[in-house]
Amino acid sequence: MTAEATLARFREYMVGPARFMNLLSCFELGIIDALRENPGMTAVKLGAAVGAKPDAVEQLLYLLIKEGFVAYDDASGEYSLDSLEDVADADLQRVLGMMNLIKVVTLRQLFYLTDSVRTGTLVGLKELYGFDGDLYAAVAEHKDLRETWARAMNGVTARIDPWFFDNIDVPSGSRVLDLAGNTGLGAIHTYRLKASPGLRVTTFDLPEKEEESLRNFRDHGVDEYCSFIGGDVFKSVPKGFDVVLIKHFLDMFDKSEVRKILDGVYESLNVGGQVHILVPVYTENIKDSCTVDYYPSFFLGCATGQGGPQKLSTFRDWLEECGFTVTKAIAQTPAELPPDALPIHGILCATKTA
Repeated sequence: MTAEATLARFREYMVGPARFMNLLSCFELGIIDALRENPGMTAVKLGAAVGAKPDAVEQLLYLLIKEGFVAYDDASGEYSLDSLEDVADADLQRVLGMMNLIKVVTLRQLFYLTDSVRTGTLVGLKELYGFDGDLYAAVAEHKDLRETWARAMNGVTARIDPWFFDNIDVPSGSRVLDLAGNTGLGAIHTYRLKASPGLRVTTFDLPEKEEESLRNFRDHGVDEYCSFIGGDVFKSVPKGFDVVLIKHFLDMFDKSEVRKILDGVYESLNVGGQVHILVPVYTENIKDSCTVDYYPSFFLGCATGQGGPQKLSTFRDWLEECGFTVTKAIAQTPAELPPDALPIHGILCATKTA
């Protein structure tokens, strides 16, 4: 790449946050909804409809005209939807959920990314919320974080869980441990999607998650088959299980912590037991990865102050270093994902053979 081309790429980074908020603001103000309901509105009519000055509406819409999202008729001075008119509502809601998460959870905290990397802590959470800890603990205490996080993550879970369970084996009658299973929804999905006579699923997470987990089991009618064990994965993992599930967890930590988790899982499994891991991954050729555009800064500056996705081959190496025999390592095919998808997920299955 030439120096000129490199500088042109810098320009893309410089305007990134401004372009992001310009687009999102058009949705938040109601401009896009107004144009969907009444195509062919002038800036004056749009301003009156959304409660903003026509001049400001006009300024925001320049970018959307440039990108082909919105069309403008010079003769009438009217705006209408262009390519946005063809986007299905379900797809649009998925994208807006992720954009809202980026605004609320990411943009503000990343102002402190450099400090977070230097200290290995989430400086943004401390400065903005007075909170010492990680994002996953903060969402329990702060409504704005919790609501935007849940909206985006529920959508991700709904899309990814069927793919995960279609690609793993849970032998009939297994004792299954859902490691760091939060409030039990993963255990519920496991029982319903892999049901068999004698199957039992246990959520393992911090003790304060027990009450809500048990309530979820009762509400979903699976309390006879699902249970909860409280504890800390870095201290000990319950033993005597046939299958351990690790979903959306290993990417939260650096290699040394991941090794501790995998060592604990190895000890928890019966000989011949299986571990199934669901985790966002980078493509083997980093230059082809869309995941790398967002997740390094998200984990280091917003989520845990460490960790981040790895290549599928890296997770495979770590499993083998901990004594496992890897039996499957697959990643989602980008062409099969929504065009707006940020993470590519991988599944790793391994067996304790000795």
